[in-house]
Amino acid sequence: MRLRHVKGAKDLIASMPKLIIDNINNDFIDLDKLFLKDFPIHIEIGMGKGKFIYTLAKENPNINFIGIERFDSVIVRALEKVIEEPLDNLVLLRTDASDLRDIFSSNSIERVYLNFSDPWPKDRHAKRRLTHKNFLNIYKDVLKENCELHFKTDNTDLFQFSVEELKKYPMNITYIELDLHESDFEGNIMTEFEEKFSKLGNKIHKLTAIF
Repeated sequence: MRLRHVKGAKDLIASMPKLIIDNINNDFIDLDKLFLKDFPIHIEIGMGKGKFIYTLAKENPNINFIGIERFDSVIVRALEKVIEEPLDNLVLLRTDASDLRDIFSSNSIERVYLNFSDPWPKDRHAKRRLTHKNFLNIYKDVLKENCELHFKTDNTDLFQFSVEELKKYPMNITYIELDLHESDFEGNIMTEFEEKFSKLGNKIHKLTAIF
């Protein structure tokens, strides 16, 4: 997917250091100093324009959230939401999440969200999928014991791949649903992509798993 350049995105990001961390070098972040209050930390990797993580943070003030996105042209849209109504429990992080172990301490995160990640459909690109075992190794290191990985997608091939990767790892899949919007699941927060794809008639798949 080709991303359009957003004029002024870099300058806006640079001017808001309290709301967004521009960590293009994947430097280590001391999570103890990041938030005002010592609450559990949940992260979303590839948050896009931020609707999901922002809504989640607003509805859960006793949890700290970090929204991660590497493209300034995308994350600036999330930043605009936060500027309009800042939340003490939400920080945006522009970085490449190729190895979160460079950025966060071991056993420091209590939940990882993966929503509508790039499916990387070609077999030779399988290692780039965020549910590939290489990434599962990373999540296992940064997550606290018995904490959850949440995954949503409309891409059936990616979902099937993910289920098999998690089972082989092994991980325990505690929830799985192939048509989320027709299920009895309560409290679903839709991302921008979820709204778009569901309007096209695509079924939304979801799973939750622990190591």
